[in-house]
Amino acid sequence: MYITDLNGCLIEVTDLAKAMQITAEYKEYGYKDKSFSEFDKRQKAYWTDMYEKLTAIKEKATTH
Repeated sequence: MYITDLNGCLIEVTDLAKAMQITAEYKEYGYKDKSFSEFDKRQKAYWTDMYEKLTAIKEKATTH
């Protein structure tokens, strides 16, 4: 299956459970150094979006 990321790139997902695990972890990462705060915001938005898309796919698959 494929999903489109925030940058418009098509990402192939071959293992939904593993992809959900990875994105759940990545969306919580952040630098302690506040000079990276803008980068952290962009990264959090990216990984949160990916996680939400994967979650929607899982929910759709389990309800049908």
